[in-house]
Amino acid sequence: MQTILEHRSIRKFKEQAIDQKILEQILQAGTRASTTGNMQVYSIVVTQGEALKEALWRAHFKQDMVKKAPVVITFCADFNRFNLWCKQRKADPGYDNFLSFFTAAIDALLVAQNVALAAESLNLGICYLGTTTYMAESIITILDLPKGVVPVTTLVLGYPDEKPGLTDRLPLNAVVHYEKYRDYLPEDIDSLYAEKESMELTKQLLKENDKETLAQIFTDNRYTKKDNVAFSQALLGVLKKQGFM
Repeated sequence: MQTILEHRSIRKFKEQAIDQKILEQILQAGTRASTTGNMQVYSIVVTQGEALKEALWRAHFKQDMVKKAPVVITFCADFNRFNLWCKQRKADPGYDNFLSFFTAAIDALLVAQNVALAAESLNLGICYLGTTTYMAESIITILDLPKGVVPVTTLVLGYPDEKPGLTDRLPLNAVVHYEKYRDYLPEDIDSLYAEKESMELTKQLLKENDKETLAQIFTDNRYTKKDNVAFSQALLGVLKKQGFM
């Protein structure tokens, strides 16, 4: 429990390789994650070679941790293997649809979190890369992913060379609803975001970005509607190309 509560996103790593037995132990923990119907419709691509990490670094918006971490792990929604098995066993797979992608994506994300927790329990550091779905088409090319396979998230993994502070989180009553969903009143929003909005980091960000509110930094700078629409269209195109639409 303490390991979970002390999670930190690590972006600086020591030049220390991860022993293969330790890596396999972590990956084995990943495969023990819950999975829909015990189908295990995911794949884990482990990248350690410098040339491929360089290519992935470019795909992930040139985030240096992709090159510096000894291991980069891409988690994929994968119905390719299951479809091949069905066909070889005289069964007709019907998984060329969005629901199947969503099912496989859930499987892959559950595995990724198991891997993250196992790694941190062994004093390794991790960081999730949200750029995976943005650049899915490029990653498919780099990793030679066949039809039926789509990358959904990536972890960089290694021994930490930093110990950043814990990232702030909303209070529990902001995200937990008992029995039924209870919608938020204006005064609830003010209360739930008060601590985040009053942080020194927030004040610094407002000054640097010349914004009135923290919300504007998200909507105008970090995750704009224009970008969201463009990446959505790109991902839908990837899903169609990979046989999920």
